[in-house]
Amino acid sequence: MNISLKIALRYLFSKKSHSAINIVSLISVCGVAVGTMALVCVLSVYNGFQGVIEGLFSNFDPQVRIESANSKSFNPDVIGEALKSNDIDLYSFVVQDNALLKFKDKQLPVTVKGVDDNYDTLTNISSIMVKGEFELKERNFRKAVTGAALAGSIGSGVYLVDPIYLYAPNREGKISMIRPDQSFREEVVWPAGSFLVKQEKYDNSLVIVALDVARSLFDYENDVTSVDIKLKDGVNESKFIKSTQEALGPDFVVLDRYHQQQDFYRMMEVEKWITYLILSFILMIAAFNIIGSLSMLIIEKKDDIKVLENIGMSKRGIFRIFMGEGCLISLTGVIVGILTGLLLCWLQAEFGLITMGNGGSYIVNAYPVEVRFIDILIICATVLTLGAAASAYPASKLVKSSPSF
Repeated sequence: MNISLKIALRYLFSKKSHSAINIVSLISVCGVAVGTMALVCVLSVYNGFQGVIEGLFSNFDPQVRIESANSKSFNPDVIGEALKSNDIDLYSFVVQDNALLKFKDKQLPVTVKGVDDNYDTLTNISSIMVKGEFELKERNFRKAVTGAALAGSIGSGVYLVDPIYLYAPNREGKISMIRPDQSFREEVVWPAGSFLVKQEKYDNSLVIVALDVARSLFDYENDVTSVDIKLKDGVNESKFIKSTQEALGPDFVVLDRYHQQQDFYRMMEVEKWITYLILSFILMIAAFNIIGSLSMLIIEKKDDIKVLENIGMSKRGIFRIFMGEGCLISLTGVIVGILTGLLLCWLQAEFGLITMGNGGSYIVNAYPVEVRFIDILIICATVLTLGAAASAYPASKLVKSSPSF
């Protein structure tokens, strides 16, 4: 072991002549440990919420989606070769656009999504049905499945006599001021059930109908707005997306679940790392305790420093002693903080110690946590860098002020 590190270790754990130095050193370790623990817990909670949201979206969003990069719709025959891939288990053509919904005396703007009959197999939407079943056709009846909040707003139930009317403007031509009703296309469907994604963009305004109903409503003869895909078990999703994107070229985009909700996930990432920066600033303040601790230690060990100088230790060696002392304080705080943070995260995950409240309106009852190894590495690098920077200042001032140097 390096002689400078040996001396630094001895200074760290030995009893000082002035107890205040030991107290300040302990405060420095505790400050670093508490800041590190806070970073571990807070970042893990953000990861936990992101995991919960991903689970909600995965029940509804397809595994892979293909959209046009330049237009709202496209002819699926153009990507026919890509859909013949052996990696694809199922795919569904999708037509999605905005429309006006009318049910009894209520009218609301909604998003209408037309899908193939296999859509409940392609996604896990059947698992989030809260009323009725995912059924878009029954003999001659054309049905619709709506978001739970939308069903509550309009007062629709399951298998009611009253139909749902959907209106959309003609894609081509002008609106007739004399007969404005002829400028809109109308489709009639019956409510079959409602689903709950626990996301407003779906629950409050989405209506799912059969593909032929949506094509007729929006006047899409053969075109679609996207193609939703489910891959076979064991297929590498990233490789499939990369190869399909290369085959289709820049006119199309191939999206995984993350990129289908990119804006939402990006917002969560921004919130997470802004919180990380705020806590890092708090850690920076805690690092000032290291400067005070080292400064007091240097004053106490001035006789030892003279002895070390007289026996020939270089200024680099003196610098390393006190630099190492500060880094050891930071390292001790990091180890204690990470272990404590991991323990708290485990307790939260197992027992749900901190709950969301007693209102019952939350997605989960307790704060979710998910520890990620990359976050631990980033936290360690951040704390140790701040500790090294705080240690370098008093150590460098000592070397510059020493008469023999």
